[in-house]
Amino acid sequence: MGDYAVIGLGRFGSSVAHELTSLGHTVLAIDKNEQAVAHVATHVARAVQIDATDPEALRQVGITNFETVIVAIGVDTQESILTTLILKELKVPRVVAKAVNELQAKVLERVGADLVVRPERDMGIRLAHMLGSANVLDYLELTPEIGVEEVRVPEKLSGQTLRNLALRTRFGVSVLLIRRGADLIISPGADTSLRVGDVLIVVGPNRQLTRLEELLR
Repeated sequence: MGDYAVIGLGRFGSSVAHELTSLGHTVLAIDKNEQAVAHVATHVARAVQIDATDPEALRQVGITNFETVIVAIGVDTQESILTTLILKELKVPRVVAKAVNELQAKVLERVGADLVVRPERDMGIRLAHMLGSANVLDYLELTPEIGVEEVRVPEKLSGQTLRNLALRTRFGVSVLLIRRGADLIISPGADTSLRVGDVLIVVGPNRQLTRLEELLR
């Protein structure tokens, strides 16, 4: 298990800190707001109140001992960018930073963030795909053009084989695996027959995934 520091304990940051802890990781939670620190203190290994834009304060809490630091600062864009820059100057190996918009994301990347996440945007994209068809269970964006989608097989496709559906030819998407109850069929063959309730994990261009969603309605 790894050690993580989470800076910024709003809804996103506290959620990350809680989940990392539940997965067995050691988490240092940081925020300049006393109430935010108190809110997560009993759920993480250590919680401290400091100004993350103060390099000396970060050194004193041992930030350089962490392989990964998550900058989850919300609305204060300047503070988020400055904290990310300081962490990279302190030689933190991996800095993951939250961005609220494209401009902030570009600046965070420019100042050295190893990974920039945009949870509100990503959730919006996932929701849009899920609303497009009742049989779309989840969606993950790999790049702005390509995604992975989890789709449930409707009754009208029951008994069809992957060969008959020709998903790659018709839609330009590939079936990575099929989840059938507790079983996983990895790299299913063309003659695999689908059943109602099967869940397909498919990958392909977003435009083609949208066409597939129309088939599943």
